Amino acid sequence: MTAVLALALAAAIAWLVLLLGRGMFWLARDDDRDAARLPAPATWPSVVCVIPARDEAESIGATVASLLAQDYPGEFRVVVVDDRSTDGTGAVARAAAAGNNRLVVTTGGSRPPGWTGKLWALQQGLDSIALGPAPDYLMFTDADIRHTPDSVRMLVNRARAEGRVMVSLMARLRCNSAAERWLIPAFIFFFQMLYPFRWSNQAGARTAAAAGGCVLLDHAAFQRAGGLAPIRGKIIDDCNLAAQMKRQGPIWLGLTERVESLRPYDGVGAVRRMVARTAYAQLGYNPLLLLGMILALALVFLVPPALAMLAQGPAQWLGLGAWAAMVLGFAPTLRRFGLSALRGLALPGIALTYMLFTFDSAWAEWRGRGGMWKGEAGPRADGAA
Repeated sequence: MTAVLALALAAAIAWLVLLLGRGMFWLARDDDRDAARLPAPATWPSVVCVIPARDEAESIGATVASLLAQDYPGEFRVVVVDDRSTDGTGAVARAAAAGNNRLVVTTGGSRPPGWTGKLWALQQGLDSIALGPAPDYLMFTDADIRHTPDSVRMLVNRARAEGRVMVSLMARLRCNSAAERWLIPAFIFFFQMLYPFRWSNQAGARTAAAAGGCVLLDHAAFQRAGGLAPIRGKIIDDCNLAAQMKRQGPIWLGLTERVESLRPYDGVGAVRRMVARTAYAQLGYNPLLLLGMILALALVFLVPPALAMLAQGPAQWLGLGAWAAMVLGFAPTLRRFGLSALRGLALPGIALTYMLFTFDSAWAEWRGRGGMWKGEAGPRADGAA
């Protein structure tokens, strides 16, 4: 067997495993469309939503308004932590509430060493909640997320009906600009490939994942897990929180149309910054894992089209088959965004772009600027400073 044929076989087997051996992630069927059919609780528990917000004046008004418009039958309150904003975020949040006393805006302080900015803002929100009656559930959502009126009710419905200690929804990301249409569906596809939702939702499986834009937590289980302190320095806070909570009970993550991200990614640079903030952290800041990841992605995404166009005989046919599998696997995600399945033919180039984003993430970490968000590096830079 020649080296080229061996490479072709490896790529074909890799796609066979991805399509059949990773929880059928590519079908993108794990979503919250069935939440309304679940039995409603006899009594609705109390919920407090905490929103960390730094310089989010453009979106915080829509987020707060959507939450205060919830049709939730139980007690529901919202806490916005104005995390050292300079653009009037707190004032915009208060204006959006129009005097509704279910909103509290608290001003955040400086980040202590070892904490990420987002988690410290959330912790300050939790500290303010601790001054009053403890809620049954906590909800974390980002300052650029808009919720449909039944969002909280459906989250609680699933948590109670299925006995979940954590329920999380992957917000529908914007897909309007050219950069978004080419790169955002792949972000969702790659996330599901890395963390198959079906595995995460199985009680006995090791995989644990969440999407930080929308998370509902059983408060008692969250306290048993130690709260935020055990993950205070984690850039990928959502999946680390999911791992903590899964040790307390079953969790659930799914796609949704009820929760929408308002954050625009108008150019490639904006998507790059989003990915580069966490990509190297996902690899444990390990250069050997970075190299292994690049080689694996090259085998899966770059080798098939190269063989299809340059090889001959069985190697070429295997390359074509693997490329076709790539297009097939990407099609359901593209369909969710209303895009043609033919865009899947460009997935090798999109994957190469994400590989470059990951190199950029590692380069930023090596320069002491890893985890950059709102002009502030992540906690790993604290020791270097």
